[in-house]
Amino acid sequence: MEFIISIISSFWFQAIVKLILGCVLAGMIGLERSSWSKPAGFRTHALVGLSSVLIMLCGEYMSGEYNIDPSRIPAQLLSGIGFIGAGTILRDGFNVKGLTTAAGLLAVTCIGLSIGAGFYLGGIITTLIAYILLSYSYKISERLDHFNVLELEVRTSKKLNEALTEIEDCLTEYKVEIKNIKKPNKEETSDKGETVKIIGHYNKRGFKKNELLSKITSLEEVKEVTEAQNI
Repeated sequence: MEFIISIISSFWFQAIVKLILGCVLAGMIGLERSSWSKPAGFRTHALVGLSSVLIMLCGEYMSGEYNIDPSRIPAQLLSGIGFIGAGTILRDGFNVKGLTTAAGLLAVTCIGLSIGAGFYLGGIITTLIAYILLSYSYKISERLDHFNVLELEVRTSKKLNEALTEIEDCLTEYKVEIKNIKKPNKEETSDKGETVKIIGHYNKRGFKKNELLSKITSLEEVKEVTEAQNI
């Protein structure tokens, strides 16, 4: 019995358990990301979580062998994980994607460090909360915030009225309720065209923003379309 207890309490046995647990917990979040076809899925999250546990174990091992600060190596990992997170952030037309996945990679890094440090409860609870948050938060946001604001700046040719008619037809087709159209003053007009600002409301569910913006851009009288970024 004492032999079994000594094996279980040994550093090497604990290291194996921590590595497996960190990989499984991080992989759970990665599976959720994979189900949404996000740029970083199960393998990426599992590897980041596994690596985080290993880094924490490495710091603990070096602390015992060489009497150094065990937090130095994990601190460098938290700084470096930003490079992987930045790689998952993609620009898709007028939208930016991958921010949630990048935040998920930071979360699994912290989960891995917690497991590596032996803080099992914190790592497991964080995994469950993160999984629930990623899986079901969109249902809550849809109920609380059913509509969104679309703000466009459209640069047209000198035929402003013809361009506005075509733009309004496009917005109506995609069920955007126009709230305000600000036409340029005489001082704001130039040989390059005229810029008009349009504000409208749209229903988030099933709304194809990129498709709408591409259609407006393709209009003959439209030269450029930019969207106000709400961060």
